[in-house]
Amino acid sequence: MEVQLVSGLAVLKLVIQILLVILSFLLTLLILMHKGKGGGLSDMFGGGLTQNAGSSGVAEKNLNRWTVIIALLWVALIITLDLFMKFNIGG
Repeated sequence: MEVQLVSGLAVLKLVIQILLVILSFLLTLLILMHKGKGGGLSDMFGGGLTQNAGSSGVAEKNLNRWTVIIALLWVALIITLDLFMKFNIGG
């Protein structure tokens, strides 16, 4: 029975690691989609081209909400993986 529990926790740890990679890419994309506040890196990567598309207040608020939600999930997964490693759970 213990062998099944350990392998189940190993699978859970693997799933969390995969989710962390996906959320990392998604968070990076969401951050790059934000409208630049002026002459920074966002303009260098094409932020100036999306000036008209990003002028909607509702779209910017939704982008902010999604960025915060994904960032909080990302932090929660980092803490969970840290606890897995600290207590040597999941192999």
